[in-house]
Amino acid sequence: MFSTSFKSSTDVLTDDPVFLFTPTFDHYETATAVELFWTYVGNSFIVTIGAVLLALLVALAASYAIARMQFRGRRGMVLAVMMAQMAPWEILIIVVYLNARDLEMLNSLLTLTLIYFVMALPFSIWTLRGFIAAVPKELEESAMIDGCNRAQAFFRVIFPLLAPGLMATSLFGFIAAWNEYAMVLVLNKDPEAATLPLWLTQFQTNFGNDWGATMAASTMFTVPVLIVFVLLQRRVTGGLAAGAVKG
Repeated sequence: MFSTSFKSSTDVLTDDPVFLFTPTFDHYETATAVELFWTYVGNSFIVTIGAVLLALLVALAASYAIARMQFRGRRGMVLAVMMAQMAPWEILIIVVYLNARDLEMLNSLLTLTLIYFVMALPFSIWTLRGFIAAVPKELEESAMIDGCNRAQAFFRVIFPLLAPGLMATSLFGFIAAWNEYAMVLVLNKDPEAATLPLWLTQFQTNFGNDWGATMAASTMFTVPVLIVFVLLQRRVTGGLAAGAVKG
């Protein structure tokens, strides 16, 4: 993909593989010259970051309740989270569309953000639950004996040890929301409310496919995910080591 994005159209479509070629940036110019390109970029970052932050906030509270508290329906809630994680979201497109239409929430970034938040929530709860359960209760109890209430013990003792879990869930949520195509295709017909996955399809028409521009667009679309993965991977490794020492 990366190599093809720098080839000329002739080298892209040739029958014989071309390994040595003169690189060109024409395909990148074509990809970025699409109308509303920067609008697509901004929309993608808004809905992705918003969904990730919401999922982390809700999952942090829910996973703590599941891991530390005893209440009626706890096992049923865990089972529901697992079932929601396994369910394919594509089967809900029609229902989601009808609800969004009736609530007049079509062509809205808020709608996309909420949907992506719900999609990332089950995995976030399940992952963070495991990390919280792995933290010894004695650490939290010691902090409470020293004068902390439950909230203070959580934020001062447990929360710093959750770095690996927070990074892992953030990475998953970012990738899932960034790559999502079906929901935005159905819900956001207005180009002003579209995201980058729809931008990738603009180089394929009934008159032929511009494979060079498609590869250039795919390369640019992948770069943010690679950057986030590299940054969070380092932090996850460091957080695991720090958590092991502190524990």
